[in-house]
Amino acid sequence: MKLLVEVPDEKAKSFLEMLNKLSYVKTEKLNPKDEEFYEGLKEAVEEVNLAKQGKIKLKSAKELLNEL
Repeated sequence: MKLLVEVPDEKAKSFLEMLNKLSYVKTEKLNPKDEEFYEGLKEAVEEVNLAKQGKIKLKSAKELLNEL
């Protein structure tokens, strides 16, 4: 089974050390392109959630096209 776990930067080193002590756990770091993609996706989901809560207003498709 593969899992994606998000850990605060300041805790990542100790968390990885703990995982590496477990013989049945294999860890690998995302390559920079994948990491950038997931960060962008995370930000997009956060914006959608804020819009659903009425805390921000998203642009319409027409507004986005007018910016181009």
